[in-house]
Amino acid sequence: MSARLAGRIALITGASRGIGRAVALRYAQEGATVVALARSKKDLESLDDEIRNATGQSTVLIPESVTDYAKIEQVAVALAERFKKLDILVGNAGSLIQLSPLGHYSPKQWDEIFAVNVTANWRLIRCLEPLLKASEAGRAIFVTSSAAHTDKMYWGPYGASKAALERMIQIYASEVAHTPLKVNLLDPGRIRTKMRAIAYPGEDPNTLPTPESITNTFVAMAEPAFSRTGQIVQAPKV
Repeated sequence: MSARLAGRIALITGASRGIGRAVALRYAQEGATVVALARSKKDLESLDDEIRNATGQSTVLIPESVTDYAKIEQVAVALAERFKKLDILVGNAGSLIQLSPLGHYSPKQWDEIFAVNVTANWRLIRCLEPLLKASEAGRAIFVTSSAAHTDKMYWGPYGASKAALERMIQIYASEVAHTPLKVNLLDPGRIRTKMRAIAYPGEDPNTLPTPESITNTFVAMAEPAFSRTGQIVQAPKV
């Protein structure tokens, strides 16, 4: 069976753990050159070791925060010089911090959640759009959450930021609908991640699907044959 992403360049944010790490490894296994962006250099190096052991490929590691916007611009320039294009962007990095009544969040916490969940993704679009359009089949995937559509108490900043992300991405999809670039959102559902453990500390993580269990959806959405755009795709329940 041929690799489904052979020859494609993929940038994944929040790639050092959880869903981002699982997607990075799966993309590499499917033949993509992975550009992994996350804050932890140690965890990125561990990811690189895992990818090398599994595929023999190396990974482009970017140990930076998605909220360091000057660095993001530098990344775009470096990718342009090295690859001339970007085939796949996965905006996966996210921030929850805590669950509290709205009035209990500090302004700093509110700003951080929106900086990671919304503004960083806008910055990525702004900097990387020329490279995505340089691809014959650019694909941009942004991770959302059902929290964007519910009124659950204590999820205020996170839910509001994901709702803002969805509206922003769907507007962007409309703006580039006349191009080969396809832009979508993916809702992974209940997945065994560190963020999930913060939100539900009493939950048995062994009852939850692993990040690896939903990577096939990420692969399908990144393939040139994927024709949908402006959609919220639900990962299949496993």
